[in-house]
Amino acid sequence: MKEIKKIALIAHDNKKAEMVAWSMKNRELLARYELCGTGTTAKLVAESTGLEVYRYLSGPLGGDQQIGAKIAEGQIDFVIFFWDPLSMQPHDPDVKALLRIAALYDVPIATNKATADFVMTSPHMQ
Repeated sequence: MKEIKKIALIAHDNKKAEMVAWSMKNRELLARYELCGTGTTAKLVAESTGLEVYRYLSGPLGGDQQIGAKIAEGQIDFVIFFWDPLSMQPHDPDVKALLRIAALYDVPIATNKATADFVMTSPHMQ
């Protein structure tokens, strides 16, 4: 992994408040990294934490695919994706493509707070 890692932040609508709360709790840790995210998630995290978060398009409008492309280009090192497993998503094929590309390129992807906490405190992130 690169010295300064880039983390992508994504959250489905029902998980955005959880992402904001998690980001605020982990603000000091997140400040060590370059951050990006899909549309509203990036905006909410930036507003709530005061951190700079590069905004891609909204997930349903192609943001998931933009982040997937950056993974393939070696420009994203870790994805935190609080997805809602109980709600049907209209852009579900894009979500599955993002999960597939992260697995293909061996990029860690946390889909819940417990995994995000575990990876963020890993010595591999230092």
